[in-house]
Amino acid sequence: MKLTCAIIDDEPLAISLLESYVNKTPFLELAGKYNSAVNALPILSKEPVDLLFLDIQMPELSGMEFSRILEANTRIIFTTAFGQYALDSYKVNALDYLLKPISYPDFLKAANKALQWYELARTAPTTTGFESIFIKTEYKLVQIELRKILYIEGLKDYVKIYIEDEAHPVLSLMSMKSLEEMLPTDRFIRVHRSFIVQPEKIRVIERNRIVFGKEYIPISDNYKQKFMDFLAQRSLLP
Repeated sequence: MKLTCAIIDDEPLAISLLESYVNKTPFLELAGKYNSAVNALPILSKEPVDLLFLDIQMPELSGMEFSRILEANTRIIFTTAFGQYALDSYKVNALDYLLKPISYPDFLKAANKALQWYELARTAPTTTGFESIFIKTEYKLVQIELRKILYIEGLKDYVKIYIEDEAHPVLSLMSMKSLEEMLPTDRFIRVHRSFIVQPEKIRVIERNRIVFGKEYIPISDNYKQKFMDFLAQRSLLP
């Protein structure tokens, strides 16, 4: 399996080093190298790569900011000279974090982690192949049954998972995008940038809002057509 990758760093020597590491790693194929996130954004938005080696501290647009803008399904490995960014890289769901100066063994270990992620993603079920997921919350892993999930709310670096018959949602430090990738596509649908719902649990839809008890979930214009197409397959409308 080959992974396409790109390098973004404002230091020419850092780009040269990473490029040499990529060239001697058989499963990596360099698709581009950029001296700023601003220059990379229009290209990578149209032609996404599998893996991005991304410097954090750069002028105009930092690597951390760039990782939140880039919507493509690209895995990120941060590269930086500053150790204090480790927690932030976890918040945006980076695959790994490499501290400069970067050795080839450390680079290869991180690249292998990306390869394993893609190999698992390729074989992971996209429909009803599993019935529960494990979510990290409060320094422990909690198993959540899919059939009990009502809806999920995204709150910047966190998600809230609302569960049937549970008084409080499960709060986890992860991105909405990474959680969406874990869920079976035939059972969950995104209706808003900040909300994913399980249609099976919907009882009432009112004025472009989904009603869950006293809570109202908005249906945004960006996701409305897909949601309405879903409803049309399951509705008897005049």
